[in-house]
Amino acid sequence: HVQLVESGGGSVQTGGSLKLSCAVSGLTSSHYCMAWFRQSPGKEREAVATIYNGDGRTYYADSVKDRFIISQDNAKTLYLQMNGLKPEDTASYVCAAQGPFVNSPRGVYCTPDPQYGTYGQGTQVTVS
Repeated sequence: HVQLVESGGGSVQTGGSLKLSCAVSGLTSSHYCMAWFRQSPGKEREAVATIYNGDGRTYYADSVKDRFIISQDNAKTLYLQMNGLKPEDTASYVCAAQGPFVNSPRGVYCTPDPQYGTYGQGTQVTVS
């Protein structure tokens, strides 16, 4: 079965940067969706970014566009480069895999809805 293990979280000052990693094992599909979600106390889980491995198509939440970059390497490790961090970015960041595809006029992308089959345990990011 699929296992996801996040790392890279920590505490950073406003305007700083962090890079999160998600080690992936057991994912054998040739085409798949992966995503980063975040959740803080009292708030619903929110998609930060998604990526479709077929053509690298990405989705970003408006709140992180032009600041965060989602990527994946050949070993399937998922990354989230976070720049220009703000206090409102404070949350537990969770890696997700096996999400639904969405067909759009511009092609396939991965849903930002929390309908993924597998989630990691999360890594805490605190911005002050």
